[in-house]
Amino acid sequence: MAFQLEMIEDKIEFFEAGDLASLEKKIADKIEQNRAILLGVHSVSHQVHTDADGRKYFSAVVHFKAKK
Repeated sequence: MAFQLEMIEDKIEFFEAGDLASLEKKIADKIEQNRAILLGVHSVSHQVHTDADGRKYFSAVVHFKAKK
């Protein structure tokens, strides 16, 4: 049985929350976790959706890349 390690070079993660502070905390926590495996933030994309009742829904996509 062969065991092979490969370095992660790209990673895309999706986040969602009911308020902006929670979304920011989730992203910040994941940035710290990914920093441990030598990944840095390459780009961030986010959106806000308001439903019929006026409640806001926040989502984000973060692209992590290997640090060179």
